[in-house]
Amino acid sequence: MADRVMKLASERAVVVFTLSSCCMCHTVTKLMQDLSVNALVHELDSDPRGKEMERALLKMLGGRGPAVPAVFIGGKLVGGTNRVMSLHLGGELVPLLKSAGALWL
Repeated sequence: MADRVMKLASERAVVVFTLSSCCMCHTVTKLMQDLSVNALVHELDSDPRGKEMERALLKMLGGRGPAVPAVFIGGKLVGGTNRVMSLHLGGELVPLLKSAGALWL
């Protein structure tokens, strides 16, 4: 299942795995929208194999929950809400997004 996650994660410069009921997932996807990033949002609860993918993401995150949101930038796992917000507040998220080709300005 990790292979499927990685295949999906490489489909666009930014991919966010979410659950429709997750408020932190909404926060991260809204941040990407506010930054004018056209992220691919993959809602696991809309995928027949979503539970399996959620378990794979949790393993990729080192078993520290929650598994979503899981943000990939440039095909690499960046992390969840805490990591993304820390990068943003530290001024490191925009350069990372630019280097992945997710931002042009």
